[in-house]
This record gives sequence, C-alpha cells and structure tokens, in this order.
Amino acid sequence: MRRPSLALLCALCSVLVAPPPASAQKTAETTSNPLTLEQVIATATANYPAIRAAQAQQRAAHEALGVAQTAYLPRTDILWQMDRATANNVLGLTLPQSVVPSVTGTILPADATRSAWNSTGGALVSWQPFDFGARGAKVEVARQGSEAAKQVSLLTQLQVSANAGSAFFDLAAAEQLVTVAQANVRRYESFGKVVHVLVDNTLRPGADASQADAQLALARNQLIQAETQVAIKRAALTEYLQSKDGQAEVDASSLLAAQPNTDLATATAESHPLVLEEQALTLQQEAQKRFLDRSYVPVFSASGVVFGRGAGTSTTGTFPGGTAGLAPDTLNWAAGVQVTFSAFDFFNLRDQRRAQQANVQTEHARMDQAVGDVTTAVQQAQAALSGARKLAANTPIELTAAQANEQQQQARYRSGLATVVDVSAAEGVLAQAEGDDAIARLGVWRAELGVAAAQGDLEPFLQLLQSQAKGK
Repeated sequence: MRRPSLALLCALCSVLVAPPPASAQKTAETTSNPLTLEQVIATATANYPAIRAAQAQQRAAHEALGVAQTAYLPRTDILWQMDRATANNVLGLTLPQSVVPSVTGTILPADATRSAWNSTGGALVSWQPFDFGARGAKVEVARQGSEAAKQVSLLTQLQVSANAGSAFFDLAAAEQLVTVAQANVRRYESFGKVVHVLVDNTLRPGADASQADAQLALARNQLIQAETQVAIKRAALTEYLQSKDGQAEVDASSLLAAQPNTDLATATAESHPLVLEEQALTLQQEAQKRFLDRSYVPVFSASGVVFGRGAGTSTTGTFPGGTAGLAPDTLNWAAGVQVTFSAFDFFNLRDQRRAQQANVQTEHARMDQAVGDVTTAVQQAQAALSGARKLAANTPIELTAAQANEQQQQARYRSGLATVVDVSAAEGVLAQAEGDDAIARLGVWRAELGVAAAQGDLEPFLQLLQSQAKGK
C-alpha cells in the first residue's frame, strides 16, 4: 500500500480538528427556567394531589379528636310543642312503641267530638359526672387516630418528594446520555470523513467506508433512542410537578460538578413516619380495648329539668275554648341522678374484647414488621451509597483510559496500523465511559437521596445540598 501524500495528510488533519457542524451541536436551551433538585422537590410537595388529600385527611382526623372531647360536656335538650287533640283517656298500660302518642291526666267522660289546645316546653340538662375512664379511652382513640393521619400525611409527602427527586435524576441522567450520544455522533461523522477521504484516494478498501457509515448510522440510532428516553423521563417528572405546559427542564450542573462532601448521619428506624404511624395505630387499638374494658359498668347520669305544661281542658272535663292551652301555665322543675346498668351486655362485650385483643396483637406485629422493613431499607440504601462512591471514584480512570485509547486508535488507523473495527470499538468504549462517568456522579447524589428517604426525612439531604452550594 502506498503512503499518503503530504497534502492528503493535511486534509485529514483539517477534518479532524474542524468544529462539528451546527446541526450536530447540542440543542439550545429552552426559554423556560430549569429547576434544581431542591426546586423540584419543593414544587412536587406543594402541587401533588396525593399530598393535599393526605393533609385533608389529617385535618379531618384532628377534628374528630375535638368531637370526641365534647363527650365531657353536659347535654342540654330544649323542647317546645303545640298540638290540638281530644282529651279522651283510658286506664291501662301500653308497651314502649312509636305509634300511639302518650296521654296524661285523669279519665274524663269520652267525647271524641271536642278538642282543645295543648302545649309543653322545657329544657333538660344531663351530665355524666364519671364514667370509669370510658370517655378518656374514646378521646385517646381519636387522638391516636389523628396522630396516625399526621404520620400518613408525612409519609405521603416523603414518598412523593423522593419519587420526584428520583424522576429528576432519571431526566438528568437521560440528558447526559443524550450529550454523550451527540458527542459520539460527532466523532463518527469526523471519522467517517477521514475514512471516505482515504477510500476515495484508494488508500483504504471500500469496505472501510461502508463500515464507517454503518457505525455512524448506529450512533445516530442511539442518539434517537436517548432523546426518546429524555421525552419519556420529562413526562414522568412533569406528572409530579403538575406543570400546566407539560414541560420540565432540570439543572443538574451543580450535582455533576462535585460529589457530596459528607454522608448523612444515621437515624433510627423509630423516627420513620411508617413506624410512627404503626405506633399510633397500635396505641389506638389499645385505647379501644381500654374503652371496652370500661364499658361493663353502671352509667351515672345527673339531670336537671325545667318544664311547663298547658292544657285546653280541665280535670272536671270542661273545655274553656279559645286560646286556652296554647301556652304553658303550669311550671315544674326536677333534679336527680339516674343509674343504669345493662347486665346482659357482658356476653357481647366479652366477645368484643377478645376480638379487640386480636386487633392489638395484629398492630404490634405490624409495628415490628415496619421497624424491620425500615431497618433493611436503610441498610440497603447505605450499601448502595457505598457502591456509588466507589463507582464514582473509578469512572474517571475508565474515562481517561478510554479517551487515550480512542486517540491512539485514530492515530493507528491513519497510519494504517488499525482497522475501522478497531476504531469503532474504541469509540464505543469511549461513549460507554463518558456515560458511566456522568451517571456515576449523579449516582452518588441519588444514593444520598435514597438514604434520606429510607431514614424517613429528606430535610438532612436538602441541608446537604444547601451546604454543598455554599461551599462552592
């Protein structure tokens, strides 16, 4: 094979050092303001519907606590009644029912053709002075229900924030892979020009040009696939942001520039919202059992009543007529204490207590399961973080070696010591190394977010982001 002329080598060098065409440059940034990771988490927390629903349920549970506390207040019933009816009355007894109205007074001569006005009005105040702790147990049930709803709200916020952060990293990683794919296409375009120059000057076989064109097409296919993934990941992030324009732009430059200086402090599983929710549910079931334990007791009720009656007839059977009886004219008052005891509720309450004891045991088991799940999740997240840091420390070595190998293969090909396949392999390794390096740098931050989410609180992670930005 004859050696290339000096003019040909100069032409090849100009191809290699020439800037890529404008069509191959990185796409221009959109006019929308890119969001940082902190902004994405804050926006998702403010806008995502599931968080608002959980917060509304928390408010409802808190108001239920206030409803339970009103059981300590006295009850006051006020009544006013007017009617016009006959005055017929009979001796005898009727069983409790809701159809036949009660009639008071002495027996009068029967006369179903005459009627008179009747009226009554009064106020009854009743209060339960003590209840052996039953009301306190019901209030505790409501209080623990409110606490459980609060923890559910915090858990929902944690999950949404963590998922939004993960979607941020997915989109940022996809955009980095697009950048890598674009660079790979530019390198194949430059290399393809070199190959075609050599082939046109019969310095390389025509198969080299076909091989170079095939590799360029493959690189462009990879770019299309990467851009498709960006669109998919952007749509996923937009769902968490509830963006009306359907677009989400992210800014991961600060995360790519440096890794976290320190790792998050280790937190105990008992502080995780999931564990605190199960703890509240356990205490709620225990309070419900205490209520049942205090239900098989006498019920004491202190009552005071003031009332008046008016009748349009008299005990002699006369009917004054007119407006007689429209207003109460006989006033009375009474006060007393009433004690009631449902003796045969014992059997029903016994079975209820047994069922409730099973509910308590169930919640204790779920509590233990929650602690175990959180502990395992934290250990896995910390292991992932350790691996991410090791990977991030190794990818620069991979990238440097891949860059050197790619340059050497390019030089060897121009000197006739390497084939197109050798250069293509080097280009593929370089593209892989560039992608690995970008993903690894983001991976450390993603792993830190995973640790914070596993521990149940993203605030330390957000503080880490802020301290990192201030340190820069």
